[in-house]
Amino acid sequence: MVEFTPEQQAFAQAVRDFCEREVGTREQRAKYTADGPHSEELYRKMAELGWAGIIVGEEYGGAGAGNVELCIFLEESLRGMAPVGGIGPTFITAAAYERFASEELKKEVLANVVAGDSLSIAMSEPEAGSDVANLSCRAEKVDGGWLINGQKTWISNAAIASSILLIARTERTDKKHEGITQFHVPAGTKGLEIVPIETLGGREQNDLYFTDCFIPDDYVVGEVNQGWWQLMAGLNTERLILGAMQLGLAERSFDDTLKFITERKQFGRPVGTFQALRHRMADHATEIECTKLLVYSLAAKADANPTKMFPREASMVKLKSTEVSKAMTIDGMQMMGGYGYTKEFDAEALMRSAIISTVYGGTNEIQRDIIGKTYGL
Repeated sequence: MVEFTPEQQAFAQAVRDFCEREVGTREQRAKYTADGPHSEELYRKMAELGWAGIIVGEEYGGAGAGNVELCIFLEESLRGMAPVGGIGPTFITAAAYERFASEELKKEVLANVVAGDSLSIAMSEPEAGSDVANLSCRAEKVDGGWLINGQKTWISNAAIASSILLIARTERTDKKHEGITQFHVPAGTKGLEIVPIETLGGREQNDLYFTDCFIPDDYVVGEVNQGWWQLMAGLNTERLILGAMQLGLAERSFDDTLKFITERKQFGRPVGTFQALRHRMADHATEIECTKLLVYSLAAKADANPTKMFPREASMVKLKSTEVSKAMTIDGMQMMGGYGYTKEFDAEALMRSAIISTVYGGTNEIQRDIIGKTYGL
């Protein structure tokens, strides 16, 4: 079992209490989600408690906490069903800004993050999904800056973000991982059109169209043509964030399913007392606990070795957490019978949130490939 310090336990309880107080009922959550899966109002409340800047350095107004505390916050927020869908992409993008942006950009963007703004990172394209290095969105050098032309797709948070971190091609060589650069694109930049994509989870994703979009030289994040290696440097954080979120989602599905099968009676007894369901819940409980150990083991390693890459462990975290959350939410619906299919319960919403998780952030097929390669296969 994972053991936390007294301070970490108190923090987890604080997040738990906040979620119970603010979004503990379906009626409360409905109030916050009228405009979509991310409630700016609720997220600003979290920011006032210092949680939006949990991993932002103290020199930029954040808490400067470690990866373990980050995972606690995300796990408890998702377990509490806090409608802050923009939280994952925001933290992933904020880490990239803090790691590579100029001091001026760090002060601007990270201050906004601490205050509760959302961020977005734009990588995927119609022909560059799993093959993300096959980018064609082009940044051409012009006097004083860069001219961006091209399309991005499946971009989370773009419609609500105050800043977008754009990954674009600045040079084409015979090696596709070279010639990639990261750019800071403020919301409302001329030449950028954002078109929401309708999905099972609502309007969470977006198409981005850049047409002669001018970005000044000062908005280059990191080094020109080094964007791919900068992306790789953030994989520990990215996959930990996804892992902790899916861990919390799986736990919530388990909690709700357990409550239902304990109260629901058929043949004169709670349905959960039948061996078929009891054994399934035992398996899910074991899988969730294994996932928690994997997530927090990587978090502790990353805290102890902040500059070291853990490609095998990071991919394992992403793979395991998303497969477990998907299996738990789908099976939870099955164990609840017809009730799981209705909007009277949260089971169907949890399933919709979990089922896409094996696709974004690097498909689980790609994660298995990465893990295999670390063994020389």
